[in-house]
Amino acid sequence: MAKNTLYYGDNLDILRRYVPDESVDLVYLDPPFKSNQDYNVLFEERNGSKSKAQIKAFEDTWTWDQTAAAAFEETVESAPQPVSQAMQAFKMMLGASDMLAYLSMMAPRLVELRRSRCRCQMQRRPGGLRSPEVEARCGESRRPGGLTRSCLKGGGGCLGAG
Repeated sequence: MAKNTLYYGDNLDILRRYVPDESVDLVYLDPPFKSNQDYNVLFEERNGSKSKAQIKAFEDTWTWDQTAAAAFEETVESAPQPVSQAMQAFKMMLGASDMLAYLSMMAPRLVELRRSRCRCQMQRRPGGLRSPEVEARCGESRRPGGLTRSCLKGGGGCLGAG
C-alpha cells in the first residue's frame, strides 16, 4: 500500500484491493448509522449566504433487496465462523429486514478492517516497548509512537495506514 495516499471509494473494495494484512496502525470508523436520511454537501455563495446548489454525499437508508441479500450470503459463506454464525442469528431474530440489510453492509467491512489491523500496537510491553520479535516484524515502517500518515476514506470510514 502506498504511503501518504488517499483512496476514495467504497472502503470494502479499497480494503480488499490495496490494504495488506496487518498493515494498519489505527482504524477510525465513522460509519453510517442507519439514520434513514440523505446527507448533502451544501455550498455557499461568495457573500457567505447559502446557495441552493447541493450535492448528495450519501444515503444512510438501508433496504432489504437483492444487493443486501447478496451481501448477507457472501458474509455467511466467506466470513470467519463467529461472524457467519452471528449474521445467521441476526437473520433468525430480525428476518429479511432493513436492519439486516445494514448489518450485511457493515459486517464484511468490519472483517476487512480486523484483517488489516496491525497487531503490533496490541503487543506492546509495559512502558510502550515491544518485544524484539514484534519490533522486527512491525517497527521498520513505523514512525515513533507507531503512527503513520496515510488515510483511507470511503464508505463512511477513515483508516490510518502505513
